[in-house]
Amino acid sequence: MRKRVKDATPGMKTEAVNEEQNIAANVDEIMRKYDRESNTRIWEGIPKIVVGIILALFSLFCIYVTLFANFLEQVRLSSFLGLVIVMGYLTYPAKKGKMQPNYMPWYDILLMVVGSAAFFYYTFNAETLLNTGLKMKLQDPFYIIAGIIGLVVLAELCRRSVGLPILCVAGAFLAYTIFWYVKDGKMMGKIVHELFYNENGIFSTPVNVCSKYIVVFIIFGAFLEKTGISTYFIELANGLTGKYAGGPAKVAVVSSALCGMVSGSSVGNTVTTGSITIPMMKKTGYDKNFSGAVEAAASTGGQIMPPIMGAAAFLMADYLGVPYSDIIGRAILPACLYFMGVFLSVHLEAKRLGLKGLSKEQLPVLKELVKESYLLLPLFILIYLVCSQTMTMQSSAAWSILATIVVGVISNYLRMRKVLKMAREGDLQATEEAEKVTGQQFRLIHIFEALENGGRSCISVAVACGIAGLIIGCLTVTGLASTVINTIVMISQGKLFLGLLLTMICCIILGMGIPTTATYCIMASTCAPILIQMGVPMICAHFFVFYYGIVADITPPVALAAYAGAAISGGSPMKTGVNATRLAIAGFIIPFIFALSPDMLLVNTTWYEVLLITVTSIIGMYGVCYGLSGFGAGEESGSGRISGICKRIISIAGGLLLIYPGIGTDVFGVALIGAVMLWRRFGNKEKA
Repeated sequence: MRKRVKDATPGMKTEAVNEEQNIAANVDEIMRKYDRESNTRIWEGIPKIVVGIILALFSLFCIYVTLFANFLEQVRLSSFLGLVIVMGYLTYPAKKGKMQPNYMPWYDILLMVVGSAAFFYYTFNAETLLNTGLKMKLQDPFYIIAGIIGLVVLAELCRRSVGLPILCVAGAFLAYTIFWYVKDGKMMGKIVHELFYNENGIFSTPVNVCSKYIVVFIIFGAFLEKTGISTYFIELANGLTGKYAGGPAKVAVVSSALCGMVSGSSVGNTVTTGSITIPMMKKTGYDKNFSGAVEAAASTGGQIMPPIMGAAAFLMADYLGVPYSDIIGRAILPACLYFMGVFLSVHLEAKRLGLKGLSKEQLPVLKELVKESYLLLPLFILIYLVCSQTMTMQSSAAWSILATIVVGVISNYLRMRKVLKMAREGDLQATEEAEKVTGQQFRLIHIFEALENGGRSCISVAVACGIAGLIIGCLTVTGLASTVINTIVMISQGKLFLGLLLTMICCIILGMGIPTTATYCIMASTCAPILIQMGVPMICAHFFVFYYGIVADITPPVALAAYAGAAISGGSPMKTGVNATRLAIAGFIIPFIFALSPDMLLVNTTWYEVLLITVTSIIGMYGVCYGLSGFGAGEESGSGRISGICKRIISIAGGLLLIYPGIGTDVFGVALIGAVMLWRRFGNKEKA
């Protein structure tokens, strides 16, 4: 993609190149530190090819099974997790740190073999076990031992690929389950039966949906990455917003929203896009803590951005029994308000600091970006096929994968054509552009790499879903979910707002350090029923718990996305987390709004009500962001400072009233924000 290059002295160029090289060198280290998925073994030569083939074959197996196979559910799910165990131990070492290339210790090989054997035992004996009575199965030591080994090996792989937080949650629930069984004098073997072999345990809804839908969309995302869509998103955001006040921060917000749809990881998105946008923000004049916070808040928001929503949209559709298109349709307005809140906060901060945008020479040529908009075609095809319901979600993803291959071929042709045209016109940049195009060409090896990367990305998601299923199994067999629900309902004394507040705290605590899909599974089983029992519509309850599970990634003290942003910016992790929480304030406000008023999620609304809600919510979000930023609110001390605080409080109150749907609240909110604007305007004139 061709850009205008700003003139600079050799010293400036060298300094810029050195900084970019340092950042690039640190990206892998940061990912390994804060993102378990990036802490992988080092394979070289023939072993690397063999492992790559195994991962690619797994991707093809998943596509085949979801599209064509007609296996028993027990066969499909157990074979799926068995293969995940094999790939997981080939990919993830026991601990972080420097690793010896092409080395896998004997105990990892043992865990891989016995763990996968436990799952494949179920695969090849599924039909026999289904026809055998429970009492006879519990008397078979091999049946119990295989289940225990499978659970233990899956838990260890979870520790390696996902992290300890979800294991701590699962361990607490498992300990309670064991205590509950022992207390009632029940056989311990029944725990293994319920959690490993029964559909209420690890083979429950999370793994079922993961193997059926999520893996295919993860593979689709891997193919999209190979077409260069992430780079295109960043360039597009740069071209659209880079020239405005504080441009690089706005680029971070827009590009992270777009890239987050594909990546499905708050930390991964923070590091990949942040390695480009955070240094740009710091050079523009933003504080290092604020720069890291912008990227963390925006990247976390990518998990709530339709149409992918960190793959949780598929789970939500399955849990609620509604079409996938219905989920993403209702998610659009809240997601847009979230990013509008971050965008407005960034804009007001830029105005407060007097920051400028990027110069014309630093911006990409929009005309060139429009020419490359064909890169978005696979995404549009996916959205159309899924929303039109002309075929299944799996088939839609498969056709979209084929579309990415076609787009890759078209991209090669158009880029080479561009280079030849530049050469004919005598353009001095033709050679440089030719080298760039050669490096970006979509070749046959990229199809293999996309299948390999897709298979690798599926590991942590599948493992997290398996452990989430374990938690769900513990809640089901012990009836603990009902106890938790009744306890919170009793504490809240029937007051919905208090119930929402308690549920929010539970979601943030349970969601800390846990991947998107597993977060939603846990919340849907433990927290959503609380709100449903208190009268909140089912879809609103599920969106509520999903949002608060996601913002746990930026909520101190366990704010992994904020920690990753701080590692790039050089700022304080805690200050970055606090700033990110303030920037993402919409993510904390909006769930309360749609829980109290389903209109925000377009439940039983007409088109003109939707239009009114959209307009008033946008104005309201500006009022909230204006009040939180305090830009132009008042002087530093004395009565001016008190006046400024009053304006900020009134602005926030007016904004919240406007975001909450209703004619009365809208009128009152407009009056408050209008009063603040008039106060600011005429107050400044009197001061002058």
